[in-house]
Amino acid sequence: MSLKRQQRLALEQPRPGDYGNFVSSACNAAARSAVEAWETWPGGKLVLVGPEGSGKSHLATAWAERVGASKLRLGCADPLALSPARAIVVEDADRRPADETLFHLIDRADAASPLLITARTPPRSWATDLPDLRSRLNALMVVELQSPDDVVLAAVLERFFRERNILPRKSVLDYLVRRIERSAPAARAVVERIDEAAAAERRNITRELAREVLGGDPDLEPGED
Repeated sequence: MSLKRQQRLALEQPRPGDYGNFVSSACNAAARSAVEAWETWPGGKLVLVGPEGSGKSHLATAWAERVGASKLRLGCADPLALSPARAIVVEDADRRPADETLFHLIDRADAASPLLITARTPPRSWATDLPDLRSRLNALMVVELQSPDDVVLAAVLERFFRERNILPRKSVLDYLVRRIERSAPAARAVVERIDEAAAAERRNITRELAREVLGGDPDLEPGED
């Protein structure tokens, strides 16, 4: 193995639907607890609300695998044709207007056929022309996930590096956590830039390289690692 690419390893990729590789912290612990306690959801319904990359889809996928739920896209399925006992996941409900479908999905859900919804905004803020849907949206149990904190952001960065078969040094993760935007898209973008720079210059991935990619930082002198 080339010394210049010594951090590239044959790493086993985690299964995205596994609760075991979901990193819990203060920003998402309440959401994970609520999802795992699905048998207690009021009326068998729960909405996970949070920004992109906050972990909504991870939790929804893990729950779907655990309970055997089906994932539906609004407007692409007839809820009346579904088995009454089938658990359902609907993701990004606030970005796919389909009032009639969403109304029927909420209406059919109960403890025996639970419904998990994900969205970036609370259901009370969703526009609808159906008064009956409005009242049902307002009554849904909502749990919010916050933007990634230090613990989760470091784990997200490490996962994106591992997707490229790179095992980053802790010093690199610590450096990036303190300096990048707290979002999964920003983390993915910076990992891509660092990997491309390392490949182009045939360099190992270090804090010095991260500093250069981010445009310099007076807190880190050149050569420090």
